[in-house]
Amino acid sequence: MGKVNKIDLPLDDYKGGKSTLCPGCGHDAISSVIMKAAWENAIPPEGIAKMSGIGCSSKTPAYFLQKSHGFNTAHGRMPSVTTGANMANKNLNFLAVSGDGDTASIGIGQFIHAIRRNLNMLYIVENNGVYGLTKGQYSATAEKGTQKRKGSPNEQKEIDLCAMAINLGCAFVARSFSGSRKQLTALIRAGMSHRGMAVIDVISPCVTFNNNEESYKSLQYVKNNNEELHSLDYIPHFNPIEEIEIPSGGYKEVKLHDGSYLRLETI
Repeated sequence: MGKVNKIDLPLDDYKGGKSTLCPGCGHDAISSVIMKAAWENAIPPEGIAKMSGIGCSSKTPAYFLQKSHGFNTAHGRMPSVTTGANMANKNLNFLAVSGDGDTASIGIGQFIHAIRRNLNMLYIVENNGVYGLTKGQYSATAEKGTQKRKGSPNEQKEIDLCAMAINLGCAFVARSFSGSRKQLTALIRAGMSHRGMAVIDVISPCVTFNNNEESYKSLQYVKNNNEELHSLDYIPHFNPIEEIEIPSGGYKEVKLHDGSYLRLETI
């Protein structure tokens, strides 16, 4: 039997269907991290509700947590549906997956009001800077001056979703990269544990339309401009280990939360 988590479930119980996205798409890397984070946090798959809108990103919930609840909403309307689902069942862990078009264009009003309401949900934006389903037009998060594979440079200033979320008072805001597996796992684990609205903007290269060196959201651009300020990790909350008594000259092995043992001796 393979390795299991704290509720005795293998990682396979958190997997989904086969991806139909372009080979190498950054969104698939995010799906893999979501599976690992939910497994490491020992959240029962049936205790999670996957919410999404329309777009390449919103197809991805089919590729992870196949035993979880799921709802694919109208374009840009995922936050409203999640609001209703949240009111109906507050015991579920709401995991929202959206894209830069679904969030920053047609759904930006919904995004703003979800933050205002401080919904208990993790909102992941899979941000590639283009509309992948409609042949790669620039999205509202594409930086001014960036250049996709075909066409002219973007002439309009971008919407910074993280800055917007912070200005609106969101208590948990982060940005990561789909290729930074360790950092992204820690952030998603923390976001899943946060009470209230948690927003994670994940730069996710579109290998078909926007992964050339001139693009600010390409793999090469991120590698060339990566400056690691500190290493992130996630330490979950645990109940205190009960007090123990060890007689003089004796010892006792204490089981720690990760399953390992600590041997304590008195002298």
